[in-house]
Amino acid sequence: MNLKLLKAFVVLAEKGNYLQAALALSMTQPALTKQINLLESLLNTPLFIRGRHGSQLTMGGQRLLPEAIKVLKQADSFLQHAKQIARGEEGRINIGFGLSSFYFAPQCIARFRRLYPAIEVSLEDIPSTRQYDLLENGSLQVGFVRVPAKAPLYYQALFKDHLIMVTPADYGCTVETWLKRLPLLRLYNERGRGLNAQTDMYLQSAQLFPSSTQEAGDIQTLLALVIAGIGVAILPHSIMHIAPASINQIPLTGRYVSWDVGIAWDDRYADLIRDNFIAMVGNTDASMPT
Repeated sequence: MNLKLLKAFVVLAEKGNYLQAALALSMTQPALTKQINLLESLLNTPLFIRGRHGSQLTMGGQRLLPEAIKVLKQADSFLQHAKQIARGEEGRINIGFGLSSFYFAPQCIARFRRLYPAIEVSLEDIPSTRQYDLLENGSLQVGFVRVPAKAPLYYQALFKDHLIMVTPADYGCTVETWLKRLPLLRLYNERGRGLNAQTDMYLQSAQLFPSSTQEAGDIQTLLALVIAGIGVAILPHSIMHIAPASINQIPLTGRYVSWDVGIAWDDRYADLIRDNFIAMVGNTDASMPT
């Protein structure tokens, strides 16, 4: 069914006059008459009675008019939907983030949802090493990760993160003294592989040796254990916005205390939603809370 024929039918029904309907449709009156005749032929039923006072719907036309209006609205909705998809304004995006983007990634998601409310966003806390694999197999479209990322992934650096030591209280102790006095609390390796590797490189470079270590499954547990005086931890500065104000922070200096954080994606997959997200992130202030 030609939608132009249905539109001619609906407009003529609304105007009740061939001349006015033809003007509204930007066509000649004979062209409109031809379209109505063709539609009546296709439907095998008359739609209008043409009289001295204009055109009136037949009984059949009255019954078909609501359906014709419904079809036209559905067609318009379909076209709008298709245009949104073509512009990357509707669909779904899967995004990963890690420890260093605890603060920044949710800020980006909130802004993206305001800009593109029709897009469904999935945000999952995943270590960087795992994100690289998920980006390559298409399970993730964007990842907030340690950069640089290896080929074939593309990446864009956003900010630098750095290590700090967190302790139960400020006793004026040095990092070395704390490591001798209390266990070093760490994440399980499957959860914090990148942070643990960064910490180990720092400790080896600074010739610091923990007296003992204990492990936990998440950052919140580590912070709770530190506050309880069970140990100390070396953590990314970017997660300190979730730390209680009472916790003590000791800045660390030297080699391996900082690294770049950014977003990574696999450009082999065409994805307008992903590209819109990347462009938005590039225009977002990546400064961390102090």
